[in-house]
Amino acid sequence: MGNAKKENNNAKNTKNHKKCRSLPLMKRFISTIALALLAVSCTTQQAVDTTPQTFDYSGGPQAAGVDPQQLTQMDTLLKAFVDDKKAASLAAFIAKDGKVVYANAFGWKDIENQIPASLNDYYVLFSQTKAITTVAFMTLVEKGLVDINDPVAKYFPEISDQVLVKINDDGSYETRPVKTPMTFVHLMAHTSGLGAGLAGEARRKKSGSGTPLGFGSQQQEIQPSGQHTGGGNYHAAYLEEEMLALAKYPLGFDPGAQWNYHISTNMLAYLIERISGQPLRDYVKQNVLQPLGMDDTDWFYEADAFSRFVKPYSLVDGELVAGSDVYSRGTVSAQQTYAEGAIGLNGPIEDYAKFCQMLLNKGTFNGHLILKPETVELMTTINRLPPAGPDGDQLQFGLGFELYHDGKKPTPAVSNTAYAWGGMMGTDFIIDPENNMIALFYLNMYQRDPLYPTFLGKAYEILKNQPEAP
Repeated sequence: MGNAKKENNNAKNTKNHKKCRSLPLMKRFISTIALALLAVSCTTQQAVDTTPQTFDYSGGPQAAGVDPQQLTQMDTLLKAFVDDKKAASLAAFIAKDGKVVYANAFGWKDIENQIPASLNDYYVLFSQTKAITTVAFMTLVEKGLVDINDPVAKYFPEISDQVLVKINDDGSYETRPVKTPMTFVHLMAHTSGLGAGLAGEARRKKSGSGTPLGFGSQQQEIQPSGQHTGGGNYHAAYLEEEMLALAKYPLGFDPGAQWNYHISTNMLAYLIERISGQPLRDYVKQNVLQPLGMDDTDWFYEADAFSRFVKPYSLVDGELVAGSDVYSRGTVSAQQTYAEGAIGLNGPIEDYAKFCQMLLNKGTFNGHLILKPETVELMTTINRLPPAGPDGDQLQFGLGFELYHDGKKPTPAVSNTAYAWGGMMGTDFIIDPENNMIALFYLNMYQRDPLYPTFLGKAYEILKNQPEAP
């Protein structure tokens, strides 16, 4: 018994000795991890310290290397758009190296009541919402909750794995299995097949017209709560209702085979909700809008905010005709639960400029890291669309943004590193890393002339012409 007890004590001492020997190794391991985390933190802080975290309005245009006379020419150009009745109101913003080169508004927020336009006016942003939704999704990727190449079905088993090949006379249809599963890349690049081709046709037949409210001559009289994609259920209280209904239809083509714009970002937004466990609006505000200081950008507002929206118009036979305010009114509705990822955000031009500058900064602004530089590169440098057809000149699209590697550009001065997008009522933005600049041009018009390329051409001309040395 004594020997057994002695052996037991020896074993215990040996175990304790090994444990004690392992403590320095553990401390060394913890120190290594701590140093690694510190290095990451320092790198992140260095990125924040070396990039503009606020817009610099000081020093005037010459501080940004811009000839002041060029700004007068921009004023003249934009004022002419209003004087020639091509626009009721507009706003423009240009920044280079974080320095504000140009920021101005012209025209009338409300022509009938002679309310002048200002830089603080709210614009309905339509598809500029998509870029913010995509960035929000990529924050989930950086948190390790999802990978861009994951099958969507991993998180949403109800998503279709069939392609519609024929609609029968009785309304039924025939399908075949997809050749490749739908991934999150397909959603962000608009190549998912959702709502496309014959599948889109089948859905529109059941729901009625796919034309968005306010566009076209014949529209049903309805005022939804929030802003809704055309062709769906305007009475849906939550995005989930719309996406569950969409998922019941087959796909219009194999994921990755074609580009079919719009509805994919709504599915991406719904997956943000499923993966994060939060409503889209809450997640985007907490992880993108609020850290950037985009305090006026939102899906919904209090009732008194309606007066901050510019009144939408249409250019009809050379005259400006007041258009429907269905979208701005939807933001101040009593029920504030429906938030899409494809459309729905609104706000003033400088708010969105903060988002653009964050991307130009490779993920940081306002002292906050929204995305890592490598994530921004992943989104904005790789064309995700299938090869161009015989015509050759084809749209290039990354994850949430149009790319200009070597394709058609809105103006020749745009660099091959630039990326951009815009909204259906005339809001546009471009981010150009090679020129270290951003430019935004805002209208809210249903029918309009293409004014943005002219503005953008002048913006690049301004940045190109340096002031003469004193």
